[in-house]
Amino acid sequence: MAGLTNLKLSLFPNSCSLSSSSSLSSNPFLVSTSIFRRTSHSFPKIFAFSSNDIKVGSNIEVDGSPCKVIEFLHVKPGKGAAFVRTTLRNYVTGNSVEKTFRAGSKIEEANIYKETKQFTYKDGAQYVFMDLTSYEEYRLNEKDVGDKAKFLKEGMDCTLLFWNGKVIDFELPITVKLTVVDVDPGVKGDTAQGGSKPATLDTGAIVSVPLFINRGEEIMVDTRNGQYMSRA
Repeated sequence: MAGLTNLKLSLFPNSCSLSSSSSLSSNPFLVSTSIFRRTSHSFPKIFAFSSNDIKVGSNIEVDGSPCKVIEFLHVKPGKGAAFVRTTLRNYVTGNSVEKTFRAGSKIEEANIYKETKQFTYKDGAQYVFMDLTSYEEYRLNEKDVGDKAKFLKEGMDCTLLFWNGKVIDFELPITVKLTVVDVDPGVKGDTAQGGSKPATLDTGAIVSVPLFINRGEEIMVDTRNGQYMSRA
């Protein structure tokens, strides 16, 4: 048992000293208990989220639904309490609503996290995304995908947003490479003249491209505004 005493003390050099070896012999668990009390870790204090912390892009819960802050304005009237006026987009319904919070009031922050998944195929009215490690599938309805579908291509890596274990939204890559499938042919001198013309891409999107772009060319498109960026 004395050997056990030395072993426990060497493993925990910062532990409290023993009053006598006899106490260890009578109840060795007393030693481990005091050791863990002395070596316990302290964690940083977590501060609550309030209306004063709101900014564009903040994710908060309103009436039990996750919402994204689209716009906000801090208002300090001459009389009465200050408040924060916001425009929110409900992730679940897609609707935009206006909500006003008293300045400094507590708000529940929505626990939203993101994971990269690959868009694999369209199954009827559903878009199927896959985790390439676990091969688990995640589905979004046409209503959930909305206008983003015009830049969505099979094999494209996208960012899925999860809330309470379910997919609520997804984000396209900022830039995507797409192929021009239909456009008026370019003519000599188009590069110098400038100007633009509509082009249909392989995803069905129609974007304005320079006059020198021809059918079959690959181009880079900004998915945030649907604008042509360059040849690929």
